[in-house]
Amino acid sequence: QVQLVESGGGLVQAGGSLRLSCAASGSTFSIDAMGWYRQGAGKQRELVAAISSGGVTNYADSVKGRFTISRDNAKNTVYLQMNSLKPEDTAIYYCNNYFFKVSWGQGTQVTVFS
Repeated sequence: QVQLVESGGGLVQAGGSLRLSCAASGSTFSIDAMGWYRQGAGKQRELVAAISSGGVTNYADSVKGRFTISRDNAKNTVYLQMNSLKPEDTAIYYCNNYFFKVSWGQGTQVTVFS
């Protein structure tokens, strides 16, 4: 059973940066498209960024130019580099398989203050 463990969140001032990591178990990781999602207080979970098995990326308009998703298949890990953070980026961030969702991990809290 695939397990997802997110880390790297924290408290950061607006304009700052954070790098999130998602460690995924499972033998199919290298061929799976993966996504980073976030859920703000009182909001629905939304897709932030996605990456295909071959490294093709896609971003929500709200984070384009500021966030970068990447992956290291040898480490079964997906990253989200977040720069120029804004208070509206405050949320719990999760990763998951893009097409075939597995059980959600606990996520990692990102709080951006102005």
